Amino acid sequence: MHIPDGYIDLPIALAVAALSVAVLSLAAKRVNGEIPDSRAPLLGVVAAGVFAAQMLNWPIPGGTSAHFVGGAFAAILLGPHLGALCVATVVAIQALVFGDGGLVVLGANVFNMAIVEVYVGYAIYRVLAPYGEFRAAFAAGWLGITAGALAAAVQLGLSSAFEYQLLTTLAIMGVGHLALGLVEGAITAFVYRYLARARPDLRPDAAAEVTA
Repeated sequence: MHIPDGYIDLPIALAVAALSVAVLSLAAKRVNGEIPDSRAPLLGVVAAGVFAAQMLNWPIPGGTSAHFVGGAFAAILLGPHLGALCVATVVAIQALVFGDGGLVVLGANVFNMAIVEVYVGYAIYRVLAPYGEFRAAFAAGWLGITAGALAAAVQLGLSSAFEYQLLTTLAIMGVGHLALGLVEGAITAFVYRYLARARPDLRPDAAAEVTA
């Protein structure tokens, strides 16, 4: 899902970058001073895991690719605001150090993966968690990455620099990630269930009890 430079018109890239900065600034204000010391190591572990998983890509039609993003997973374990900052950091490092995704469109990639997927995935999890955390985590990972892909599709489809029109990009990215997103949903659900059983202190409600 990392968009390279040259695929999005500069005005669109700048506008989405400004929106990303605004959202992440609000997220930083929300988490400032609210991270318990017991949760700090978890932040590093989640960031490292998301970073490693995002390096594995598989192509889908239309010159784009799909990969595990981990936005919903980070949001479930860390909360949406810290999760967004975590994934944004991963995406930025990948672009700056490994060239995975363009620099001009970095704001767009951050918006799609660290904002849309994180907050949509977290909202889905919170709505469905009372009916089963495993199913909620699966739906969060599956639909979260699909939402992020659709956001990327809108940016690509509205850009004259990209070969395909909006309806085509929405169809390719939406259908492709709706299908391949099942993998993200499964990974999110199974890893979360494993952690919840092995380390119940890492569960979101446990974090809430610590901060209370």
